[in-house]
Amino acid sequence: GREEEKVDAAGEEERRAEQRKGKLARMVASAVHGGLSAPVNRIVSALDEGALELATKIVVTDVDRTTLYRIADGTLSPLTGPMTKEMYDLVLSSKHIVVGDRKFAWTIPIVLPVSASEATSLSAGSKAALVNEEGAVFGTIDVSSVFEWDKLSFIQAVYNTSRVDHPGARLWLGEERSSLVGGDISLIPFEDTRSFSKYIMGPAQTRKLLEDGGYTKSVAFQTRNPLHRAHEYALVYGAECVLRASEPTDKVAVVLNPLVGQLKGDDVPASARMETYIRLVEDKQLGDGDADVELWESCKQSLADQTHLIGLDMRMYYGGPSEAVMHAIYRQNLGFSHFIVGRKHADAPYDDKSPIWGDFDAQEIFADLGGELEISTVNVGFAAYFEEVKKVGLVAENKGKTAVNISGTTMRELLTAGELPDSRVMRPGTAKVLIEYYAKAANESAQ
Repeated sequence: GREEEKVDAAGEEERRAEQRKGKLARMVASAVHGGLSAPVNRIVSALDEGALELATKIVVTDVDRTTLYRIADGTLSPLTGPMTKEMYDLVLSSKHIVVGDRKFAWTIPIVLPVSASEATSLSAGSKAALVNEEGAVFGTIDVSSVFEWDKLSFIQAVYNTSRVDHPGARLWLGEERSSLVGGDISLIPFEDTRSFSKYIMGPAQTRKLLEDGGYTKSVAFQTRNPLHRAHEYALVYGAECVLRASEPTDKVAVVLNPLVGQLKGDDVPASARMETYIRLVEDKQLGDGDADVELWESCKQSLADQTHLIGLDMRMYYGGPSEAVMHAIYRQNLGFSHFIVGRKHADAPYDDKSPIWGDFDAQEIFADLGGELEISTVNVGFAAYFEEVKKVGLVAENKGKTAVNISGTTMRELLTAGELPDSRVMRPGTAKVLIEYYAKAANESAQ
């Protein structure tokens, strides 16, 4: 009898260890893209003396420097530097990168442009200093390849159009540098002095936030605009989809994850947008009145307490479906399990306002990727406030009801005139920040 007890005890101990392991496995964030065991880290505490003495220097614009820091902090894992010619060509032709013998989805090459004179001083096997626009060295690159940049074929492959009358094409055609350099980088830590820098996080911080919060699932929402209630609802709806499909023991993080890198000139700048998001999240307004309160209560979870604002410092490519895939890759590397893809995701039409892509192309591309991608996507359609239900809902689920809409132009006119728009469309907290921003901008341009 005693022997049996021993076996039972050992079995019980094993079961408990398995449970603990299972619990741990469920607490862990999503896998790093490229099959890596941890996000890439190319940050060094200091550069060696020789780096400052390097004769070959590459002047890096602020936008490109931001992208290099996203490689260095692991947001662009498994990349260890801007792409070599071989990798660049593979992404344009086959929409994937290769790690070991596995193919992983990748749709926009990550590049570092260099001037003609810089290109002549670079060669495979050489090392160059990376300097910012003020001339200060912030890193080094071990050069693997230097190659001509065929911008028109880049635009054709990324944007799926040969036309160049759109914001995406202008990013590259307005760029004087015509060569690219690829290789491994090492960067010193970046000091972010912006007012909202405490909200900006890389993979190490986001993964720790998920672990510390005991989250087993997480859903991220990409935005580059101040939020109308219909935009907010995309995140709320996405979170509720994940919640409904979860186990009772799951805990879902709801992540408002705006891009705060380079945008088009007519987009509201990051400082003003972040202020609107901070108000929404800290005043626990996001989704207020529109969320499915019964669902959250029955799952014993709290939308307000489980919503986090995390800024992602990365440029926009205005690349529609191609960019939607990249947005999902960033979020997988940040550790999130689910990513919301809206209709017309990362969309920017031709200058004549005709669309480059179909309304659902950015959602449908995930069914036909060139390689592996672990993160799950949640597709969300257009939403609006409906008078009959007195809340925001999906247009597809509220056919025949009366939607309350304000066009973008009218919204801007109201805010510029200092008037609060209908609170069924935009929350007063968001509107007040924007009214202040437009007034300040008008003041500055008048001077």
